[in-house]
This record gives sequence, structure tokens and C-alpha cells, in this order.
Amino acid sequence: MLYLLHKISEKLSFKPSKKALIVIVTLIFSISGLFYYFFVRPPADFPLNTIYSIEEKRTLSEVANGAKKDNIIKSSMTLKVLITLFSRNKGAISGDYILNKKENIFQIAQRLAKGDYRLSAVKVTVPEGYNIYEIAELLSKKDDLRNFNQQEFISLAKDKEGYLYPDTYYFLPNIKSKQMIETMEENFNRKVLPIQKDVKKFGKTFKEVVTMASILEDEVPKSEDRKIVAGILWKRLEKGMSLQVDAPFYYITAKPGNFTLDDLKIDSPYNTYKYKGLPKGPISNPGLEAILDTITPINTPYWFYLTDEKGEMRYAETYDGHLANINKYLR
Repeated sequence: MLYLLHKISEKLSFKPSKKALIVIVTLIFSISGLFYYFFVRPPADFPLNTIYSIEEKRTLSEVANGAKKDNIIKSSMTLKVLITLFSRNKGAISGDYILNKKENIFQIAQRLAKGDYRLSAVKVTVPEGYNIYEIAELLSKKDDLRNFNQQEFISLAKDKEGYLYPDTYYFLPNIKSKQMIETMEENFNRKVLPIQKDVKKFGKTFKEVVTMASILEDEVPKSEDRKIVAGILWKRLEKGMSLQVDAPFYYITAKPGNFTLDDLKIDSPYNTYKYKGLPKGPISNPGLEAILDTITPINTPYWFYLTDEKGEMRYAETYDGHLANINKYLR
């Protein structure tokens, strides 16, 4: 620093004494230190490990004043100047910023000017056959999804049951329930687009196919068995028989484990023992394979089926044969 001041003084034909140079250097360092302390360094109560949100259409002054109020910076004026210098649009980019370490005003200004959110995606795998309540429960257990509201998700997704594709997703921690649902629904539409012609050719409405697929997804684990059961259930519908499938009761009661005889009496449009035809709508979110199995049923002489204690499917042509299977495999 002394050498630099000496060179400057030579250019200006001004030769201060060594003592004067020391005073100047001390003064510069003092001013720099004060500037750093009062304007640059992060506040002592910087909101560490939080997400700071900037809403759309906020002015630069509103952003700067808000950041100062929330103890992210010390000087709103300095932040405004720096963002203006760093940003092409002379403003801060809206969104949610993770504050995982203390940063000075230059670093904050660069992030707001560039939209550097520093959010790591959260991996979420939704299994085939999960309904919206199970998906909401799954998401609620992801601690990194800080803003997730389980009841809000269920409320927004209740009309989307069956159409939220089970898959692996990478959600940002600040994602809203509405965005999650839209992402899963868009994925569903992409997945089923190639088979839309096959569904139409099958002769059932798309809702009927998805509803049946949701039942098969929950009732039968293997694809080949799903095709056989699909043949059985479509035959029952054609003959005007009750479907009498068990899977909807887990949706009706939202209870784990086996349902009871009292559950069979529940007055619900999903109760396929009480009401003929398909349930009111899908009872879960089926994968593409289950949808394909639904429209490619295997025609057999069977009218009844059950799953034994080892998870194997047992079929019968008559009700007496079905009762025999119950006595043999479930008692």
C-alpha cells in the first residue's frame, strides 16, 4: 500500500512524508473497515437456514427495504446500487432463496440479481397404486419440503385421483402443492398419450379404464394376473353383476389392514358390494402397465378370484369353487 501511494505521489509530483503516508494508509483501512462493518458484512442475526421469498412484481426498493428489515443486509441503499450494477434488468429476480450460510451484501446482491436460489432438488418416489392420501403422507415425511401442507395437497388433488402418475420426481424444497399436482398430472398425460388410440379402440371411456386400472393396481400384483382379473371384472360388469372387490374399502375407510363385515355396509359410491358398476372414480393412481393390462384382458372361464396368504392368485369358475378356495387358502 505504501509503495502504491508512493507511485501515485510521483505521478502527481507530490511527495508526502513517510509519516503522512502511514496516516493516509491507516485512514483508508479505517474507512474500509467501517464501510465493511456498517454496509457489507452480514448482520449478527442473519436468518440462517431459512428460505427467503421475493414475490413477483416487487420493486427494487421494496426488495431492498424488506431484506434490511429481515436482517439479511445492513444497508438497503447499498443493496439497491449493487443489484442495479449486477442485474441486466436492474432489479431482483423473484422466487425463494435458501439462506444456508451467512453472506455479505455483495454475495446477496449477486444472488438476487442472477436468481441464484441454491435449492437442491428433493427426490420423491411415488409407488404405483398410491392414492392421494398416501401420496400426501409420503410427501409430509420429506423434511426438505419445507412449505408442504398435507391438507392443502389433499384438497387440491381430490379431483385428480387416478391421474397423478406414480413415478420418481425431483421437487425443489420451495415447491407448492399445486405445482406438484400439475407436474404429476402432466407426467400422466405424457405417459398415456401413446396408448390413447388403444384405449379408445377398447370401447370404454377413459375414466372407466383408469378406474378399473386403479382397482387392478391395488388388487393384483402381477401383470399376467391383472389381465385375467380384468377379464373377470369386465365380464361381471357386462352381466350386470356387482364387482364385489375389496380394494375400494381401503380408500373408503382410509384404514390399514383388513376391512370388516361392518365396512361392507358403508353407504359409499365406492362400495362395490352395495352398488353395481364401477366405483364413482379411481381409488388410486395406477401405473402405465396396469392401464395396459386393463385394456388387454384375458378371456377365461373364471368368474371369481382371491389372493392367498402367499400372495398367489386363486381362480374359480363357480361360487362353490370360490368358497372352496376360501376354505383351502384363507382359513
